[in-house]
Amino acid sequence: MLNTLTRMIRTGILTEPTLKPRTSNLEPSLQQSLWAILGRALCIRHVDAGSCNACELEIHALNNPYYNLEGIGIKFVASPRHADLLLVTGPVSVNMEEALRRTYDAMPNPKLVVAIGDCATCGGISAAGQIIGATYATRGPISSVIPVNRTIPGCPPTPAAIMSGILEAIAPAKRDS
Repeated sequence: MLNTLTRMIRTGILTEPTLKPRTSNLEPSLQQSLWAILGRALCIRHVDAGSCNACELEIHALNNPYYNLEGIGIKFVASPRHADLLLVTGPVSVNMEEALRRTYDAMPNPKLVVAIGDCATCGGISAAGQIIGATYATRGPISSVIPVNRTIPGCPPTPAAIMSGILEAIAPAKRDS
């Protein structure tokens, strides 16, 4: 034990110095624009309608400290009754069609829907060769089941593109109300 302690004292601290916190002028302006548009935090309900989970990984990246969604006033909620915006990924599978409709119907007005990824916008790879994007297993893009306000293409789209699409979707909602 004494040998280990003397080695620790002799060697010293080997860890890297801590990094300075990332400061960005973007975060306060985003938070101010959200408060100007909604008057409160933006609540999002996410529904995976049958995706490959690549878009979900990018959505989860939005919650990490680098993008800090909660810090700028955007949070994910479990109930569609508390949601301002519905974030949908993947082509609508036959088994998820009814669940997606019920989630959309449970949302309060105004109902905002953002379709994320190529699968959600046009049916993606599951619709290869199909004209309308529907196959025996899918109903096609999100817009074939519920109305969509904004689409974010990409396979998968970057977290910055997702954040930008969310902000673009809520900006017209303020003008309409």
